[in-house]
Amino acid sequence: MIKKDFYFFGFVMGVLSPVVIFGILWILNLMLFKIGVAKFYLDKETHILLSLTGNLALIRYYFVNLGYDKTGRGILLITFAFILLFFALKDYFLQYI
Repeated sequence: MIKKDFYFFGFVMGVLSPVVIFGILWILNLMLFKIGVAKFYLDKETHILLSLTGNLALIRYYFVNLGYDKTGRGILLITFAFILLFFALKDYFLQYI
């Protein structure tokens, strides 16, 4: 992990982590569907919420293990913003994905 204590770095890590995890979950879901092992076992809402759980590990790592409060607060702020946006736009936005 990169060890920097900046708010902006926390914002970037907080945005990139869910995007990467969402992509991994989406590809895994498609691969399992193509080989016939499973149906689409995760819907869109579940993909989005599971992708946000990656930030929990980052928050713990930067707050507890390293003691970098600024980076941890940046990740925490982005995570709260994503969750608020998810629940505010859930019914409107997810019907078009």
